[in-house]
Amino acid sequence: MDKIVLIENGDRVTRIPDQKWDQIKENIENSFESFNSERNLLIQKEKNLRSDRMFKEQLSETGRRACEVVDKMRREELKSVWSGEYEESLANQLNDKNRATIHPGMMFALAKERMESTLLWKIVRKMPKGALLHAHFDAMVDFPWLFEILLQTPGIHIACSHSLVSLENREFSDLKFKFFKSKSNTNPASFWTSDYVPNSAVSLVEAAEAFPEGGRAGFLNYLWNRLTIKLDESTEKTNHGVDAIWKKFQSIFSVLSTFLGYEPIFRAFIGRMLELLHADGVRWVDLRLVFFMQYYRQGSEVADTDLVEMFRVLGEEIEKFKASEAGKGFWGARVIWCGFRLLPTRDIVEDMEACISIKTKFPHLISGYDLVGQEDPGRPLNDLLPELNYFRKRCKESNLNIPFFFHAGETLGDGTSTDLNLFDAVLLGTRRIGHGFSLFKHPLLIELIKEKRILIESCPISNEVLRLCSSIMTHPLPALLANGVHCSLCNDDPAILGQDTAGMSHDFWQALQGWENLGLAGLGSLAENSIKWAPFEDEGDDQWRRGIDQGEAGDGLKSKRLKEWKKEWEEFCAWIVSEFSEKRE
Repeated sequence: MDKIVLIENGDRVTRIPDQKWDQIKENIENSFESFNSERNLLIQKEKNLRSDRMFKEQLSETGRRACEVVDKMRREELKSVWSGEYEESLANQLNDKNRATIHPGMMFALAKERMESTLLWKIVRKMPKGALLHAHFDAMVDFPWLFEILLQTPGIHIACSHSLVSLENREFSDLKFKFFKSKSNTNPASFWTSDYVPNSAVSLVEAAEAFPEGGRAGFLNYLWNRLTIKLDESTEKTNHGVDAIWKKFQSIFSVLSTFLGYEPIFRAFIGRMLELLHADGVRWVDLRLVFFMQYYRQGSEVADTDLVEMFRVLGEEIEKFKASEAGKGFWGARVIWCGFRLLPTRDIVEDMEACISIKTKFPHLISGYDLVGQEDPGRPLNDLLPELNYFRKRCKESNLNIPFFFHAGETLGDGTSTDLNLFDAVLLGTRRIGHGFSLFKHPLLIELIKEKRILIESCPISNEVLRLCSSIMTHPLPALLANGVHCSLCNDDPAILGQDTAGMSHDFWQALQGWENLGLAGLGSLAENSIKWAPFEDEGDDQWRRGIDQGEAGDGLKSKRLKEWKKEWEEFCAWIVSEFSEKRE
């Protein structure tokens, strides 16, 4: 007898014999299981292409348990801490206050405080992160600390290109800081009035105390706003595009360069930077420096004519930190010399000669060469080929090994001269690529980069704040990892961009929370990559690739560092299991 099934709303009935229904049900279930089996195989096949596959497959039992704990914690915090409702509420609050639309960088700036209160943050902070491969020296300490050092340093004066009586002038005028043996007779109060004579020096301490809106505390707040990318600049000027934010960004470096080269500040800066990095689990840093800053020895009003003393002091401070109790276990630092791509040929060539001279005197401190500055309006690598070929020829004549570590593809363009910098960087033999934001658009180039063992130095928060993407969720790094491209996480310019520290935990946290396919093991793979591609010592091209391929199995310094990091990683995973596994059950 047919079974009559009445649908609850009573609109219709269906008649399927019991025996036939059992067959249909079995077919449905078998079909579902067959589809899911095929689906899982397809997903796994794609995951086998990932650059972090081997690292994940080779996890120890402790490592796997730690990853499970973190995965569960991530899912819980995704719902309770970083929910869609919370993100929307932040956006609404901002819109109500500033009447602006959502745009790149805003969510990180709003969420930073909340991020730092999570359990996931506690884990990321403790993680051994290996090497920081993309960091611009000037922006590598917390600015509140730096400004206090600036004020405490005897003899520092301030000058400006215009009177700072108007808010507009305060925002865009060129500030300069310089040491003078004798205090200026200029009335410090005039610095903030229309009576100020442009470019006349005023005692910094007295100018700060005379600041019309709050004295010293108000001045420190003004200086912080002048030298960072503020939240309102990331919301009220969106129609101006990428160039507007870069204009402010590059103006900050111009101010910083006027005082970071004064010896007492320079020494303190290096120590603070290395301390912050080491405390964040970073054991090595490649520092990018553009040598616009002049070096002044302590108590001198006259700049050195070359950079020899500056590099001597840099090396001294690095070794001093390594020998200290706070620096125990820190591996060290080297400099990637950076030319400025907007300069004319003669200036670039003269800077290249200075690089070669310093490399000859301090071979252990110079690890490579790069060209920096905003790529879109700057000279593309193709235009700079004569200068770069000259540099390679001079290095060969001098028997020096100074490899390229080029910025390339830091752009939204597709087929533009900036986008095509990626092709030139590869053909010029770069060992790593800074940013590589547009690389995901080039499938052939991706395969070539994998073949040539080129690493991408990815800087997610920097790309957000400088408006290349709207959030971590729209960043192209997951596409590169899925296609087998080796990458590392970097922080670029943390003090300017809002991290307020030299460490990498903010970028690591965002990647872990934002990308489902990454996980703790994926972060571990990125950290391991940073060590494989770190220039601990000068190496020829063959030796460089061999060190990458052999990893821990090699017999050089890189192999030693990888083994040290792996030990730290296992201890870190054991800590996670011990500290959090019961809490997650």
